[in-house]
Amino acid sequence: MPRMVRGALLQAEWTGDKESMIQKHEQAAWEACRQGAQVMLFQELFYGPYFCQVQDPQYYGYTEKIPDGPTTKRMQDLARQTGMVLVVPMYEEDEKASGIYYNTAAVIDADGSYLGKYRKTHIPHVKGFWEKFYFRPGNLGYPVFETAIGKVGVYICYDRHFPEGARALGLNGAEIVFIPSATSRGLSEYLWRIEQVSHAVANGYFVGTINRVGIEPLGDDDFYGQSYFCDPRGQFIGDVGNAYKEELVLRDMDLDKINEVRQTWQFFRDRRPDAYNDLVRP
Repeated sequence: MPRMVRGALLQAEWTGDKESMIQKHEQAAWEACRQGAQVMLFQELFYGPYFCQVQDPQYYGYTEKIPDGPTTKRMQDLARQTGMVLVVPMYEEDEKASGIYYNTAAVIDADGSYLGKYRKTHIPHVKGFWEKFYFRPGNLGYPVFETAIGKVGVYICYDRHFPEGARALGLNGAEIVFIPSATSRGLSEYLWRIEQVSHAVANGYFVGTINRVGIEPLGDDDFYGQSYFCDPRGQFIGDVGNAYKEELVLRDMDLDKINEVRQTWQFFRDRRPDAYNDLVRP
């Protein structure tokens, strides 16, 4: 029997406050569940605005501990009730040291158990993306989580410009890599349709990726949506999401295609790590 998995993505507009944003995602999760989804990704920093358009310490107030914070607990309940694996990006305060913050995604299994987290590794700091003001670079490596639907990895937004972490997730066994993002219209819109697809091809796994949608009050940048799933051959599964409106994207993935593709394109076999030393020099 094919290993079929139905995945869901929600590209959402900012509602104006944290609680209503959480409720919007909860409602979407229940709708995805009704439509047969088994795994769902929320967007980057899902319960807040993309506050990195400005540098303002008031947004440190969006941080929570993971897994001991209230939103992680709430998402564990949601996963348990819906029977879905959830990948939940949040603004994390380090559990041991106050004032140290990360851009993080919690991974929660279908029975509600907390499996672990990924912290965004590559942190930009340019106009409209002042992320070093808010986040320390991740320090947990590139974990892959054994979930009820398969082996799941996470990469976050700016990370997608760096093939090294995408390869590490493949070598660590990822079958589906989820990439939540907040990306505004302009130069990146062309890259949006080729970078994550390239990671899928180079590593022989599925990718599910979200971009926010709409204009938020902290800036005039237009987040352009176009969330999608692609397969290990780099082909879009169905259409990409709407470029201007909220959308719940559901797509079916046949995980048996991973072995089929990897046995056709022997990229892992033919790697030459002995020849790559220069790549890790500062």
